[in-house]
Amino acid sequence: MEGLNKTANMQFFFRPFSPDPEVQMLIFVAFLMMYLTSLSGNATIAVIVQTNHSLHTPMYFFLANLAVLEIFYTSSIAPLALANLLSMGKTPISITGCGTQMFFFVFMGGADCVLIAVMAYDRFIAICHPLQYSLIMSCSLCVELLVGSLVLGFLLSLPLTILIFHLPFCHNDEIYHFYCDMPAVMHLACADTRVHKTALYIISFIVLSIPLSLISISYVFIVVAILRIRSAEGRQRAFSTCSSHILVVLLQYGCTSFIYLSPSSSYSSETGQVISVVYTFITPILNPLIYSMRNKELKDALRKALRKFWAG
Repeated sequence: MEGLNKTANMQFFFRPFSPDPEVQMLIFVAFLMMYLTSLSGNATIAVIVQTNHSLHTPMYFFLANLAVLEIFYTSSIAPLALANLLSMGKTPISITGCGTQMFFFVFMGGADCVLIAVMAYDRFIAICHPLQYSLIMSCSLCVELLVGSLVLGFLLSLPLTILIFHLPFCHNDEIYHFYCDMPAVMHLACADTRVHKTALYIISFIVLSIPLSLISISYVFIVVAILRIRSAEGRQRAFSTCSSHILVVLLQYGCTSFIYLSPSSSYSSETGQVISVVYTFITPILNPLIYSMRNKELKDALRKALRKFWAG
């Protein structure tokens, strides 16, 4: 009981990126700029899609919801990370707070991965079955696919978080990371974590490999269908729409696979921090940039909105 009480009352601290306050301040400014850019970019996409009736199609419905997910995903990490950068790692987080952050991060991240796979299915139907597209991708199906993504993210996140926070944390209270990431938190446990690491690996493999396999299969059919399009303009438009999605897939799945599917013996806290910056701060910035730069309808809608804003 004494050990359980000690664990329940425990507080964690995050190791600073650097012992030099000036370096920490530079990193703080960089993180703050990335966070604000991510918030503004994703919020702009969500608002533009919501307010522009010409964009009320399944593709943009999923894109807008991906943008909203990215906002919550980054916001589960950024505020505490920024506070710790300013305080040189002296801002504590309770074990309950750490578990809550971990739950929402994995919940949003898992839903994000599934939703990206749903977007690949949407492109597959649009390009391979264009005449049946409006019939298949009905409004009700789009909502069901979105809700399904959130439910799967929730069901994957909850048991993992509960499993990890049933571990005793007796000694070291410094997390070698800038947020409560699963491998970094398990590293502090004073108990055998082999079962927990195996569970994390299996769930990570399911979350990453199954959607990635579905995306890959979809794109095999998509590429074949695009190559059959006779007009060069049609092929270019189809490739432009799909290439932006492929870039997002490579960024999201590549970085998360490196962290969660690498052997635990090769886990490095320094490498984990750097790679995590990519998919917690940089990828949410690139998503709206990639989609807006490579999507004519979205660019046109953005230009119209800006003209109205400046005119008004």
